[in-house]
Amino acid sequence: MKKLDINQTVDKDCTFLFNEKASDFLSKLHEKFEEERKLILKERIDRQEEIDGGLLPHYLADTKHVRDKEWKIASIPADIEDRRVEITGPTSQRKMVINALNSGAKVFMADFEDANSPSWQNTLQGQRNMYDAIRRDIDFTTDNGKEYTLQQEVATLFVRPRGWHLKEEHVYIGNEAISASLFDFGLYIFFNAKELINRGSGPYFYLPKLEGYKEARLWNNVFTFAEKELGLIHGTIKATVLIETLTASFEADEILYELRDHSAGLNCGRWDYIFSYIKRLRNHKAFILPDRSEVTMTTNFMRAYTLYVIQTCHKRGAQAIGGMAAQIPVKGDEEKNNLAMIKVQEDKEREVKDGHDGTWVAHPGLVPVALEVFNKHMPNANQVTRLRDDYQITEKDLLGIPKGNITENGVRLNITVSIQYMEAWLRGQGAVPIFHLMEDVATAEISRTQLWQWVHHPKGKLNSGEKITVSYVQKLVEEEMIKLEELFGDENMQSGLFNQAKQLLMEMVEKEDFVEFLTIPAYKKLIMKKERV
Repeated sequence: MKKLDINQTVDKDCTFLFNEKASDFLSKLHEKFEEERKLILKERIDRQEEIDGGLLPHYLADTKHVRDKEWKIASIPADIEDRRVEITGPTSQRKMVINALNSGAKVFMADFEDANSPSWQNTLQGQRNMYDAIRRDIDFTTDNGKEYTLQQEVATLFVRPRGWHLKEEHVYIGNEAISASLFDFGLYIFFNAKELINRGSGPYFYLPKLEGYKEARLWNNVFTFAEKELGLIHGTIKATVLIETLTASFEADEILYELRDHSAGLNCGRWDYIFSYIKRLRNHKAFILPDRSEVTMTTNFMRAYTLYVIQTCHKRGAQAIGGMAAQIPVKGDEEKNNLAMIKVQEDKEREVKDGHDGTWVAHPGLVPVALEVFNKHMPNANQVTRLRDDYQITEKDLLGIPKGNITENGVRLNITVSIQYMEAWLRGQGAVPIFHLMEDVATAEISRTQLWQWVHHPKGKLNSGEKITVSYVQKLVEEEMIKLEELFGDENMQSGLFNQAKQLLMEMVEKEDFVEFLTIPAYKKLIMKKERV
């Protein structure tokens, strides 16, 4: 068996993560599953070529028997029967981890993925924070002496590892970097599975960016292997899959089936889903999205997909968790704050009335708002028995083309959100408040992908009729950079990484070939120099 080669310094308080047994476990995961991981990434490329060639996403004929026959997922543990409000946030910031666990939410989804900038320090500190939080040995004291500790009752912990497309470039096995998915999952479960079980919970995960059932099958194989290696009962690991790609929505039944012994339901990852819709249909002349602000949860294809997830989950005895409320409390402006809270209430009311069993928020201040709505309309732990067989979602529904306008303000918003978010990400910050919304990689992906589509699509025109071009975007980028300098000040602009973020954005917008994930070129910049955290 090949040994781990770590090409970065490990902080003293994290060296235990790489003891001999843990390192061997990571090596085994790599040797067992790396080739299969590469295969599914190749299949993503092949599927995109099929879509470009005219074969749009559809319900699969060769898995019709899975959709048609009667079956249910395995029973779920008692501590995750009620998931009415879940809070998400990065793993790397100790204070935020404590606040999330204390927030009053039923679940804390600790994120190594979209809310995390995967610098080496962030990645290892995140693992250390999870280790300490599970053992209730986590605290934090601010510079002015304010102390943060865990309350008696805390949220149940789920962890989201990075997606199959990413690598952890600081850890090599032989001449290959280990999969970031296997690295995040492997360290967490190796050190914490038995401790969680002893404390009355278990190793629970969120699985991101799956494109179809074969990718769910790979995760299921990883779970089964890990359970055998660590002496866990089969089915101990439970995972909720984020349905956040267009192709996965057509395979929701099959994804649940592949993970049926390990399933904890599905989640509607709404922001990544919009990103995926643009990305997968990018080369079709009929498909183009209007301004991001006009693509709401009541938009045709978004409404169809969320209803389909609910229907599919409940048919199989699984929970369907709703999407993220990205709003954050607006300090110092009561009118704006009230409007933001009304939007959250309306969003959560629609979800619970549709049949969702829970929902997501990004800020502790929104937990009481979401809880009030779900408590009012969902008196039981969940509403899985509400089958919602009163509608049928067709392929046409899932592919519905939304109407709306492309405006200069929409272009400008995408530019400034992209630059502000990527600048913070390159500095090591993965969850960023921008214009009273909590932005993460998913929302930044929408912004930069829309810019690319509007430039390269023949219908990429403003509502005035003007074609959106690279030079037009470049002109607005320079104008938005001036506004950012006015907002942040010359000193912050000079000390920050705004120019690097601007350059990264324009490189992706100009490319004829679409960049699948902004985190791939951004990660290279993140690790190119000494860690900036």
